[in-house]
Amino acid sequence: MPDQKKSAAGAHGRPGSNGSAATDSDASTDGGYNAGMAVFSYIIGGIIVWSLIGWGLDYLWGTRWIVLAGALLGAVGGFYLSHMHGLTSSRKNADGRHAPSAPSQDGIDNAK
Repeated sequence: MPDQKKSAAGAHGRPGSNGSAATDSDASTDGGYNAGMAVFSYIIGGIIVWSLIGWGLDYLWGTRWIVLAGALLGAVGGFYLSHMHGLTSSRKNADGRHAPSAPSQDGIDNAK
């Protein structure tokens, strides 16, 4: 006998319905968090990788400043990559206009 709850959830496309994909509205609720984590990882990853390259060049050439230049280059490069992937663009509403980023006038926060 099929489970009524699972079949009803599957008909509406909700997550947890026997492996069906989430709807667009369900998938977009944490899009800002995922984009923020991607930007963070691009920038931190760039800083780490280019700092290590700068540290290696400092060791080989006997200098002390290339590691700092590498860290700066990694941060700028990580931000550039995240910008080119469209992760630093402003949020949009469903109708395509910019989403408000300030609190509402009545003080009620509608964040999920």
